[in-house]
Amino acid sequence: MGAWNLTGTTPASEAAPKGDALSVSQAVEMAAGALDALPLLTVIGEVTGFRGPNARSGHCYFQIKDDAAAVDCIVWRGVYGKRTFDLRDGMQVQFTGNFNLYKPTGRMSFVAKSFTLAGEGLLRQQVAALAEKLRREGLMDESRKRRIPAFCSRVAVVTSLSGAVIDDVKRTLRRRNPLVELVCVGAKVQGEGAPAELIEGLRRAAAIEPAPDCILLVRGGGSFEDLMTFNDEALARAVADCPVPVVTGIGHEPDTSICDMVSDRRCSTPTAAAESVAPAMADLAELLAARERRLGSATQAIVRGASSQVDTFARRVAAAATGRLGQLRAVLDAAARRPCLQDPTYVVDRRAAELDQTTDRLAGVIVRDQARHAEVVARLVPQLMASTSGFAGKRHALELAASRLGHEGRALLSAPAAALSSQAASLDALSPLKVLARGYSIAYSDAGVATSAAAFKPGATIRVAMADGEVTGTVNDVRPAEESAG
Repeated sequence: MGAWNLTGTTPASEAAPKGDALSVSQAVEMAAGALDALPLLTVIGEVTGFRGPNARSGHCYFQIKDDAAAVDCIVWRGVYGKRTFDLRDGMQVQFTGNFNLYKPTGRMSFVAKSFTLAGEGLLRQQVAALAEKLRREGLMDESRKRRIPAFCSRVAVVTSLSGAVIDDVKRTLRRRNPLVELVCVGAKVQGEGAPAELIEGLRRAAAIEPAPDCILLVRGGGSFEDLMTFNDEALARAVADCPVPVVTGIGHEPDTSICDMVSDRRCSTPTAAAESVAPAMADLAELLAARERRLGSATQAIVRGASSQVDTFARRVAAAATGRLGQLRAVLDAAARRPCLQDPTYVVDRRAAELDQTTDRLAGVIVRDQARHAEVVARLVPQLMASTSGFAGKRHALELAASRLGHEGRALLSAPAAALSSQAASLDALSPLKVLARGYSIAYSDAGVATSAAAFKPGATIRVAMADGEVTGTVNDVRPAEESAG
């Protein structure tokens, strides 16, 4: 079978003979061969009609299109499993792959072997990456977001002062609640330098005195590229760090920017943002009326409950008072029946009778005790006399023993006493004091007892001990024994 070229015709040398028709399968086979001969292609298009991954096979089926054409596209499960982002309708994607013809139906599809974001899709991928980064830092946590007052009396709005958005916000606030004070801070919302102006606008709005209850950061709808200003990281951090709660109304309902994610309240449009901070006067009136009714009902319920409690307490107090009075009355009646209160002399007479009885009992007891003790003493006298009859003999024996003990003691001590006297006499004869008593003396130098004249030098101190005291002086001259003899 001849090759198929891109014009849909065969070369003249290989053309089928005139009148020789092909079957459908032959024609499809020829077309499939021509598609297989095409090189690897890279195609950029918008995803539409996305279906997948298929619950059973895991493959994805959709179309990619541009302004003039569309083609079916297939991404097999293995290829889609390696993706770095999820495909969805409206994304601008760059696919690399080959065309394929499904022979049973003759349907041509582009089978993608890889795909990446392109154009707006790349921007969306960058925005998604930044959003994930800020989410991990906690800037999108609900616990961090501040409560917007239910009744804002002073509102600052940061937006372009030349567009229709500021007029919509003013008109909405005048219509819903003309008492709300609006402070406008102008800033670019699109183009080069817009994020920096919006950051400065937020700073100026937060610095207003007195401080506003909240700040509206709003702009009208536009393309994804137009709204990229509000996906700026520095602006998102300024919204999160703003000291005044921030309400965003950026674009339309489907549009969601990073500033929306980190703000304290996200509204779908600028008008919705203005409505959320300015309750309508009619709504306020209805709310006050409803709260008045609730307050009245609650007050009536409290009064009824308190009245019921008062009645219960009154019955309990009455019952307690009646019981207590009955107890006191019984005590008083019992006291009134006591004889001491009926006859004042009753107690004295009874005490006197008891005292007489006690006196009689005491006298009888004394007499009986005296008689019993007299009998005991009479029995003890003979015993005492009998126990002392042997004292004389024992006293004589004791005197004899004392005499023998004294004699034996003197005999035992006579020899030691004589030896002690002899030793005392010897010790007295050897005592230096005895020598001193005979007229001798002892000389002391600074080093102690001096045994030689060489222990002294002229001018030294000398101390002389005698029998009855000491003499202290200064040495004037020292002469050896030879010189003294000469």
